[in-house]
Amino acid sequence: MPADQLSAGIEACDCLTPFGDAPATVAALLAGRRALELTPALGRDGGDPVPLALTGPMDETLPPRWVPGLRQLASGIPAAAWGSARAPVIVTSSNFGVGSLYAFIRSHDARHLAYGTPFKSVDLLRTEFDWGEHVHVFSHACVSAHLGLAHAARLLHADLADRVLVFSFDFISPFVAGGFHSLKILNALMPMPYAVRETGSIGLGDGAAFAVLTRKAASYRIASNSLYNEMFHFTGNRPDGSGFAACMASIATAAAARRVWIKGHGTGTLEAGRLEAEAIARRFPDAPLVSWKGSLGHTLGSCGLVELAVAVAALRAGRIPGTVGGAAPSFSDTVALAPFDSAGFDGAVLASNAFGGAHAALLLTHD
Repeated sequence: MPADQLSAGIEACDCLTPFGDAPATVAALLAGRRALELTPALGRDGGDPVPLALTGPMDETLPPRWVPGLRQLASGIPAAAWGSARAPVIVTSSNFGVGSLYAFIRSHDARHLAYGTPFKSVDLLRTEFDWGEHVHVFSHACVSAHLGLAHAARLLHADLADRVLVFSFDFISPFVAGGFHSLKILNALMPMPYAVRETGSIGLGDGAAFAVLTRKAASYRIASNSLYNEMFHFTGNRPDGSGFAACMASIATAAAARRVWIKGHGTGTLEAGRLEAEAIARRFPDAPLVSWKGSLGHTLGSCGLVELAVAVAALRAGRIPGTVGGAAPSFSDTVALAPFDSAGFDGAVLASNAFGGAHAALLLTHD
């Protein structure tokens, strides 16, 4: 079935960031606030200061430090027999409980092993939230949440489900921060998404979100999904930007009759940031482009769902946050540094990109 026919209504969605829920996050972004702070990359073990946006101290606890936050987030999920055959749950993440494995290595406390794998961390959520056995798990780096949303749309259109809960979480641990720091892209500089500068940098952030998708009428809909993988390199993209362009092709077709704004990936890297901004400007020459990772940090596999919840809350507020941390000159004239009114727009394109040239995008529409 063509991608533009795989639409799904958003019955409910919300997120958790260091600022709070989606409306609180939008208010902070509109005010130009940064959640990122320079923090030792290895937590209590020290290390170089790097920009992290955390909901609490980074070192793992027993039970894991992310459990209270997810409990708070899940309290807003509409009631249903989640995890049943007609109301399945899709869990997405790039980290799951990997911080607990690192905590075990540091402390030799075997209790951390109960949370340190994807299976065990998802099983913890099933028990915590009383989900049934119909729980699907996706993990593909920073497009993980988009994969979950696309799979949910397919389940709905195949009449394999009536409602689908997509739930995503990524919390930063010393293992994750130390790994990105070893690549030198997580460094002492604050990220400046899409800015032309000599040295690129990213920030990392805690983030979790959920969305309940349905075939029923809804004020906000995911009208189209696009997924594309270059399979080019372990970390890089084709230098001609063709992967970004290929992912945007079907989304541009689906959005042809609409006036849209673009929420890009925009981590603060140089090559990928330039390729993304240029590809989007070619496909959507009149659409303002924003990134919020200069404030929230990169929430990794959960960024697609966290930023979807932020986008919906921004539309409800009537104001779209600009690119916090960005600066002129930018890689494209379409980069919006300041907030702008949502009036006059009838859609938004939300894009995420990942290591290895994986790309994802969706078209968000609203009444």
